[in-house]
This record gives sequence, structure tokens and C-alpha cells, in this order.
Amino acid sequence: MTDPVYLDFNATAPVRPEVIDAMTAMMAAGGNPSSVHRAGRNARARVEEARARIAALAGCKAAEIIFTSGGTEANNFALAAFQGRPLLISTIEHDSVLGPAADRGMRLPVTADGLLDLGALQSALDDLETPPLVSVMLANNETGVIQPIADIAAIIHEKGGILHVDAIQAAGKIAVDFRALGADMMSLSAHKFGGPQGVGALVVRDGLPIPPLLKGGGQELGRRAGTENVAGIVGMGVAAMRALQELDGYQRVAAMRDAMEMRLRAISPTSRIYGSSAPRLPNTCCIDMPGVASELQVMSLDLDGIAVSAGSACSSGKVKASHVLTAMGVPLDLAGAALRISLGWSTTETDIERCLKSWEALFRRKSSASAIWTGASEKV
Repeated sequence: MTDPVYLDFNATAPVRPEVIDAMTAMMAAGGNPSSVHRAGRNARARVEEARARIAALAGCKAAEIIFTSGGTEANNFALAAFQGRPLLISTIEHDSVLGPAADRGMRLPVTADGLLDLGALQSALDDLETPPLVSVMLANNETGVIQPIADIAAIIHEKGGILHVDAIQAAGKIAVDFRALGADMMSLSAHKFGGPQGVGALVVRDGLPIPPLLKGGGQELGRRAGTENVAGIVGMGVAAMRALQELDGYQRVAAMRDAMEMRLRAISPTSRIYGSSAPRLPNTCCIDMPGVASELQVMSLDLDGIAVSAGSACSSGKVKASHVLTAMGVPLDLAGAALRISLGWSTTETDIERCLKSWEALFRRKSSASAIWTGASEKV
């Protein structure tokens, strides 16, 4: 049996071996970072070492990082911190932003390329009497489209607003600089760049007052109480360090992705690659196979040992038409036929070849079946 091919890095990246080693050693060492004895001081030192490593990846100060249980908590934390302000979000945000924003705020449209409509943002800001909180993702998890965050920040700050950036998909794939982006808050998640699941961070600009998410022992400078997930934080720190060291490697990933897309289009000339005319993450391809449901494509490739997805994973494990693509004006039937292939640092040319072979085989089967059906119908 051939080895499985993993091309779903945007859902979760494989945990790096050095991360597993560091976490195992930390769990064996033990210690509460709030304790003053040697074991406690050692745990505290490892937490702060990780904080510094993550700050280097994110382009922020170490003291601006608040550890959370993951990206969803970080996004919820940011939106809850300014409940008294109007809320603006884009229509293509992740469910961890759409969910807490369900009963408040305004949705901002995107262009057909998946970029935030800056004119709509400006108009919305002009219509508000109170400066808002605005949440915009840096890079979309389904199409990989990268937003012009620095330009967005300038527009928002001119009106006195606060900007939260969901950088969960971007960190570790492209250079991220919190300061240069002009963000006031930024969310990160360890498992997107080779760390463990269940740990993340919210970066909060120095001097920005926010209420605590959890009250209790005063951990994380009083903003999120509770004993820290030391092993998870250490793992996130090691993953951040490795991701920063290997950022240039994504040039190779981008070249593989681009070559793969050319061959996919050669197989199916009517297929569309969504977001390809805008800046994108180097690893992400979102392509449709007209007439073939996303779920069928995922299942067919999975039977061949290839893991891909149809947009964002939902808790039920079911596939649904992408809200991102429909927000970009894609008809529902095509949005329901889209597939996301997301590469990573361990992806090989052999992985790509196997994916192409499987996808082409499905395309040929469905095309042949369609031709037989059409011919039979014409004879009736």
C-alpha cells in the first residue's frame, strides 16, 4: 500500500518532529509557571522563551502576546473586547469570526477576486457615529487571497476605529509583521504552522486597553486567567521558530502550486481557479470541477489516499457550499464543486503527481458518464 498524501495544510499542518520532542520533554519536566521554586521558574522561562519566538514570527513585542486555547478563542476574545463599539467584518471571514458576530455588526462585501471592497468600507465608516471595531482576515483559508491590510488599517484608523486581523492562515506561510500591518489586535494558531492543536495567541497592541477574557489568578498580565498550557506553548514556540527559519522554502511550494494549477487547467479547461488574479498564499489552490460535487471529489481522492478538502472544515465533518466563494459572486452550483488543495513544507513532486492522477481519473470518469448520458438522451 502506498503512503498517504497530505495536501490539507490549511486545515491543520502536521506537527513538526522537533515540536513533539520539545513538548514531550516539557511534560516530563513539569512545573507550574506561577510557582516560585525551581520547577516553576523553569516552566516560566520556557513560556517566555516561546513568547519571544512567536513574537519574532509575528513581528510584535513579546509582551503583546496573550496565549489562548487556539485561533477560535483568540478571534472571540478580540471581538468580545470591544462590545460597546459597532462591528464591521468582511463576508469571507472564518466561522470563528462570523459566529460571534452573528447578532451584531455589518458585513462588508468583497470583489470577484476576493478582496475587501475598500469603497464599501469607507462608506460604512462614514455612516457611523461611533468609531467601530473592524475584523478582517489577512489571508483567506479557502482561496488564499491576501488582503491589503496596511491600506485597510489606514482607512480605519483615520476614523478612530480599531482593527483586528485574523492572521491564522498567513503566519508561517508568508512574512507577517504586526507593526507594519497597522493592526491593533491579531490572532494566531499554532497548528497552522506545525505546532500542536489547542494553543494560539492574541496579539494586542501595546497600550490598547482590553478587559480580561477570564478572571482568576491573573495569568497573562491579568488578561486570561488560568494555568498556562506550558507544553502546548513550548510547542508553539518551537514551531514558530522553525516556520520563520523556513519561510523562504515557500518559494518552492509556490512553484509547485503554480505548476500544478497549469496541469489541472489542462485536464479541465473549463475549471476556474478562485482568487488567482489577486495576491495569494503560496500554498493554496481553490479550483472547481464543474458538475462534480466537492464532497464527491474529496471522497474520490481520499479513496486514493490523498487528503484534500472542500473549503473550511466544519464541526460535523460535512461538506457545504463555500460562503467565501458565494460572497465572491460564484454561482452556487460552482461553489459546490470547488476543491481546496493546500500544500506545505513537506509536500513533494510525487505528492502532486499522485493528486493530479487521481483528480484526472475522476474527471475522465465523470466526463465519460456525462457523454454516455447525453448520447442516450438524444436517441430518446
